[in-house]
Amino acid sequence: MTDVPTCLAPIRDTRHTTMDVPPGAVDCHTHLFEDKYPLSPNRGYNPPESNLGHMLDMHRALGIERVVFTQPSVYGTDNSAILDGMAALGDRARAVIAIDGSITDEELAAHDARGVRGIRLNLDNVGGMPVELDEVPDLARRVAVLGWHLEFLFPGPSLPDLAPMLRELVTPISIGHFAYMPAAEGTDYPPFQLLLELVREGNTWIKLSGPNRLGVGDLPPWPEAVPLAHALIEANPDRMLWATDWPHPNKFTAQPNDADLLEQLELWAPDPEMRRRILVDNPEALYRF
Repeated sequence: MTDVPTCLAPIRDTRHTTMDVPPGAVDCHTHLFEDKYPLSPNRGYNPPESNLGHMLDMHRALGIERVVFTQPSVYGTDNSAILDGMAALGDRARAVIAIDGSITDEELAAHDARGVRGIRLNLDNVGGMPVELDEVPDLARRVAVLGWHLEFLFPGPSLPDLAPMLRELVTPISIGHFAYMPAAEGTDYPPFQLLLELVREGNTWIKLSGPNRLGVGDLPPWPEAVPLAHALIEANPDRMLWATDWPHPNKFTAQPNDADLLEQLELWAPDPEMRRRILVDNPEALYRF
């Protein structure tokens, strides 16, 4: 596919963080891209080679001990890359996969035994939505018996249209990257206020990740993201997660150093105990480490 753009590689020499990272910290959203896994013809970008060794080098520099692999859109429903990565790390890893309606309950149970904990529904990237929206409630009922959740990615302004369905789902939900809220709109932005309502209701988890995806620049500082993070944490601190989003796919101009992304937590959650909840306790609850 010659018309598909190729992303920038992540910064390979992650600097060692200056932040005190608690033992057992979890990066709740990374991807693996390796040439040996075939890409879907229905994709919106070509990823850079970003393998397990690269990711572990990055995590060592940050003091991150555990990870949740998240299925990227470019592999469709072929979850081989992240399942192999999870198997290599054993109990240090969990995964959120992409599936379609043909999967059997027996296959779902087998995935659960491997460490899969949720289904990704990506409405923002080409190839990331293998089911129709009207199929989502039934999918939620099927995975609820396993204790799984549904993870969503969508443009922030679309939240008002999606909220009625999200509120009816029988599983917990997580939403990636601050729900892609345009940070420059501030905390009074109506879709963001609706997001706060969902978080307060208790069934919605938020990944405090991807400030470089909120329309305020690819590189730090991201001061516009700080009030959003403060408001979300105040709304329900037990529903906050953190992630690098490594290797930052779909970026073509500049890539941040992952240490800068981790250290945003010092601005978003100045209290070390709160950072421990976000990095350790909350992901342990949702992903059942």
